[in-house]
Amino acid sequence: MSIPFTRRIPFAELLGIECLELGEGRAVFAVIVKPELLNSWGVAHGGVTATLLDIAMSAAGRSLDPERRVGATVEWKMNFLAPGRHRLMATARAVPQGRTLCCCDGDVTDADGILIARGLATFKFRSAKSP
Repeated sequence: MSIPFTRRIPFAELLGIECLELGEGRAVFAVIVKPELLNSWGVAHGGVTATLLDIAMSAAGRSLDPERRVGATVEWKMNFLAPGRHRLMATARAVPQGRTLCCCDGDVTDADGILIARGLATFKFRSAKSP
């Protein structure tokens, strides 16, 4: 399933991020860790893991937005817990939101179910017509 956002995210397309599940405040996204996504240690670059989780959390929040507005990350924290390898999967959850803000959390696991990272973020939603 392609990334179901109002606007394209070319960077996510470049990384090969795909949506596996989306709805009712929950989102699951995945990425295959290809050689060009590795860091100097031979594991997933932290930016790949971070982007995967950021997109999953934003999608979880947007799934609760009946106006389907665009979202911007306004606060974000992430803990890296283990090196990422092979296929990474981000599972995110959204707390029911106010009119413009939504808090989300999520985990990134690898193909063996090992917890790679955990994050927490706040997103601000605005009209899709805004730049």
